[in-house]
Amino acid sequence: MKDGVNGVALAVFLFFFVVVTVMGFLAARWRRAENSDNLDEWGLGGRSFGTWVTWFLLGGDLYTAYTFVAVPAAIYAAGAAGFFAVPYTIITYPLVFTFLPRLWSVAHKHGYVTSSDFVRGRFGSRGLSLALAVTGILATMPYIALQLVGIQAVLDVMGVGGGENANWFVKDLPLLIAFGVLAAYTYSAGLRAPALIAFVKDALIYIVIIVAIIYIPIKLGGFEHIFSKAGEAFATENPATGKPRGSLIPGAETQWAYATLALGSAMALFLYPHSVTAVLSSRSRNVIRRNTTILPLYSLMLGLLAMLGFMAIAAGVKVKNGQLAIPQLFEDMFPDWFTGVAFAAIGIGALVPAAIMSIAAANLFTRNIYKDFLKPDASPEHEAKVSKLASLLVKVGALVFVLTMDKTVAINFQLLGGIWILQTVPALVGGLFTRWPHRWALLAGWAAGMAYGTWRAYATPSATQDHFGNTNLIPFIGEKGYIGLTAFILNVIVVIVATVVLKALKVPDGEDRTRPSDYTADAGDPGVRADLPPATAGAPGGH
Repeated sequence: MKDGVNGVALAVFLFFFVVVTVMGFLAARWRRAENSDNLDEWGLGGRSFGTWVTWFLLGGDLYTAYTFVAVPAAIYAAGAAGFFAVPYTIITYPLVFTFLPRLWSVAHKHGYVTSSDFVRGRFGSRGLSLALAVTGILATMPYIALQLVGIQAVLDVMGVGGGENANWFVKDLPLLIAFGVLAAYTYSAGLRAPALIAFVKDALIYIVIIVAIIYIPIKLGGFEHIFSKAGEAFATENPATGKPRGSLIPGAETQWAYATLALGSAMALFLYPHSVTAVLSSRSRNVIRRNTTILPLYSLMLGLLAMLGFMAIAAGVKVKNGQLAIPQLFEDMFPDWFTGVAFAAIGIGALVPAAIMSIAAANLFTRNIYKDFLKPDASPEHEAKVSKLASLLVKVGALVFVLTMDKTVAINFQLLGGIWILQTVPALVGGLFTRWPHRWALLAGWAAGMAYGTWRAYATPSATQDHFGNTNLIPFIGEKGYIGLTAFILNVIVVIVATVVLKALKVPDGEDRTRPSDYTADAGDPGVRADLPPATAGAPGGH
């Protein structure tokens, strides 16, 4: 690690940071409607984004600074097992092609802003809607925190913050400034800010990865040398476990864990509130269908990005915190000016998803907690005001998390968030195709999956701590697998059994406020949201 502050890299980083800050504030005037004081405008960008804006927004949403740092860091730490992120991003697109257009249609038809809005309208259950809203907010909070961790990793490697001996205020001041700017332009422009900035973010990331995958191997003597060095490093014994540090190829004993982790992650990816928010911001169902066919380009980028983990080993990068491996690789291998470009890509790659995530969590709180339970008569203008304030509180919570807790705790809770969000599949995805499950059965299944998944994760050691691992023995099979997928299967079993029992007892079910034609409606069809007044869009259940 270089001594002191890398002035050139910092100057380039600050240049791009200023550019995206200006764009963030200007975004408030981009495609602005006459009345922007409602969640459709502030929280969903007016539901007006076309194919390319949606593609960049979803890419900026799903491929974050944490992805940029953590995926190659996993390869750096344990080898090929970290590549599970590549197949899961490939598997997910055929899955979401089947249900995202249906979600967009019914949401556009009824003015739903969140996935919990849909669940309430479909199953007539405020309790089930609340359960999904709380799950979404809990799963999103540590995700936002990890974006701030990504910014902090870049600042640490650049030498910004006064070093380890500085007082906490001086050390964390750069992060506090970045947070303040993010909070200000998100409050002002809503979803339009990250949508506009996503163009810069993704362009930088593609440039950095393409340069890195060509330039660094040339400096290191080619891929043969890189793989040879990585193989030697992974063959060395880990003193803590007495086993090899990792492997270039996953062994037979890890195949179940690898496959179930990839499948479970693929199922969960587009159920996160920020993913749903980006999807609902598009202007037609065909925009969603087209995006599921071109988003796999990001998976190609992710595969190349993961290779940087092997390069960090071959380059002799030594860091105590694996999250610093790739920023340190960039500083060691690139000229200072391009190091600044790479760091800007990571930093901006944190700002875009953090903004979308905070907006999505705020929308859930406003629509499905505040309006449903505290102020049912809230006007669209009041909803927008509450959501803006809630987005600030969400960011403050994430910032406090980062500044006061061990960073590995944030990572572990993000992994736990994946287990939690997977438990929303039966109600959200299942509800898009069938009304057969009873609302109380769905709530019971959700509770069972949440309780089992949380318990097993807590009882399972992770790579860094005694709790919150994500793979454990699968009951009745005896192979190691993803806890979230096991909890999901339990969830489904409870839903099926409880539905049969409740229907046999003739327990009243909720009212379905949707119709079959709603799930294939498109923009411009009679009765679709665009033709309804804003107050109607805010009504619970989609009246």
